[in-house]
Amino acid sequence: MIVAVAANQRKSPLFTAEERMSMLKQATKGLRGVEVDSVEGLVVDYALRRKAPVVVRGLRAVSDFEYELQMALMNRNLNPRVDTIFLMPSQQHIYLNSGMVKEIASLGGSLAGLVPPAVARALLRKLA
Repeated sequence: MIVAVAANQRKSPLFTAEERMSMLKQATKGLRGVEVDSVEGLVVDYALRRKAPVVVRGLRAVSDFEYELQMALMNRNLNPRVDTIFLMPSQQHIYLNSGMVKEIASLGGSLAGLVPPAVARALLRKLA
C-alpha cells in the first residue's frame, strides 16, 4: 500500500508536504508493506506510474462524498484503468477534521486518541 501525499490547490495546509510525509512515516513505521510517497501532478497519473489500480479515499460526511465523487469520476474519465474506493472512518473518528484538531491544539486541549503522537507533537510545536 502506498500512502501518497499530494498537494491540494484548494487548501492551505499548516504543514509542508515534507512535514506531512515525515509524520506519516512515523505513524506507519510499524506497518509492513506500507510506503509513504509524494505526488506531483495528477493522482491518477501517479497511480498509473506506480502500477496502482486503485485509489482509496476516506469519506466522513455527505459533503465529502460530493467532492470525492466528482474527483473519482474525473479520474475515471482521465484513466479508466484506475478505480476509486471509498472508505468510511470508524464511528469514533467520523466527526474529526483538520480544522477541529487544529482548534483543539491551539486552545490547549488534549489530542490523545485524535491523532498519532508524532502529529500531536508537530502540531503543538507549529502552533506555539
